[in-house]
Amino acid sequence: MITEDTARRAAGLLWRAWQEAATLDALPEACRPASRADGYLVQSALLAQSGSRCWGWKIAATSEAGQKHIGVDGPLGGRIFADRVHAPGDRIALAGNRMRVAEVEFAFRMGRTLAPRDAPWRSGEVLDAVEALLPSIEVPDSRFSAFERAGAPQLIADNACAWRFVAGRPAPESWRDTDLAAWSVRARVGERYTRDGIGSNVLGDPRLALTWLVDELSAQGIALEAGQVVTTGTCLPPLEIQPGDHVFADFGALGSVDVRFAD
Repeated sequence: MITEDTARRAAGLLWRAWQEAATLDALPEACRPASRADGYLVQSALLAQSGSRCWGWKIAATSEAGQKHIGVDGPLGGRIFADRVHAPGDRIALAGNRMRVAEVEFAFRMGRTLAPRDAPWRSGEVLDAVEALLPSIEVPDSRFSAFERAGAPQLIADNACAWRFVAGRPAPESWRDTDLAAWSVRARVGERYTRDGIGSNVLGDPRLALTWLVDELSAQGIALEAGQVVTTGTCLPPLEIQPGDHVFADFGALGSVDVRFAD
């Protein structure tokens, strides 16, 4: 495992790239994370250097297609920085963003802290700690020029491609009695196109994805804290976006969320 000093060095390079909208081919071998644990250590140092706070968590690569796209064999967790969270209808500038996609996601706000433990968490236990379901949109990006070849440890260090996040308004409490795996979602990108998705695209069920994240953090000795939001991965193929687009995601009876994009 890398040392804290080494993690801070790696985080410094990533944070500089964030600030300058620059990219890296790879982290230098001397401070390159070699395991998931190393990646999360760098990620923690990146948050500290940013001066922000951890508003919540994202899960990347929750579908087989997503995993193939970024060259990993399983999901990845990343922190959502508080100063990169937007309200529905906000306008986000795409300057510096290379991925140029938006992802429509089920997100969960926690009402109770789930501390690390040795035993795996059961889905029912995790859902009992959830305060609200939020229809949401994530806008990812990576600081690696060839992110599909960076590998899981470096992608985790780079916050699992976190960039911007749009938190929707809480869904009606009836979501608890809803089969989220079978729930259909439709997204519209202005007048250009629409795309449909379903909850089962997210590790089979967004609730299972949430439980995966709790176990992933627990394995790293990290608590999922009350008030934090977990967004569980895209439930439809990523939406190609460009400046001027208005993305509207319709979750039916569970609500909707939208965002606009500028230069």
